[in-house]
Amino acid sequence: YWAWIEPIRIPFRVYNGMQSRSPLLTQWESTLIIYFLGDLSAQTVQTNVYTEGRYEPVRGIRAMIIGGISSIPSYKWFLWLGRHFNYSSHLLSLAAKIVFSQMIFTPIFNTYFFGMHTLLAGGTFEEARERVIKTVPVSFVNSWKVWPAVTAFTFTFIRPQNRSVFAGIVAIGWQTYLSWLNRDAEAAERK
Repeated sequence: YWAWIEPIRIPFRVYNGMQSRSPLLTQWESTLIIYFLGDLSAQTVQTNVYTEGRYEPVRGIRAMIIGGISSIPSYKWFLWLGRHFNYSSHLLSLAAKIVFSQMIFTPIFNTYFFGMHTLLAGGTFEEARERVIKTVPVSFVNSWKVWPAVTAFTFTFIRPQNRSVFAGIVAIGWQTYLSWLNRDAEAAERK
């Protein structure tokens, strides 16, 4: 009766085996894929990539560099957060993890994300600073609409070693939004 589900479980078993043998390499490789897909999604949303063929591979490479640099710190962050703020009340623990993550990780990561995009695109430090000033406050406010629910689900149902990748899968949509916001700010700067 459940034989149909076995082929679906195989990739998850393979991934968990890779995770057990080499967690940092697995996280890094997974993050590269996630950031590539996030940028591909963003470019698809922003342009008619499929009909007009305006895909920018350099932009995808930039996204992968940004993801590759942040992958291990993000993985370590989720492990650290999982070991802290563990109270007798699960709801209190979740609330503390959500608030701490939103107030510390989110502004740091978003500053890194937008600043690095600008610098890797050939911008100056001043241009990166301007981009951060324009985009981080907006992305910080909007992150409260997505990430508290993701964080609560993650720390309730996802195993510690898979939390960063789970968040990364959700982040494909988030990366689409951040890339759109970055591109929007870039277009405004050109005017």
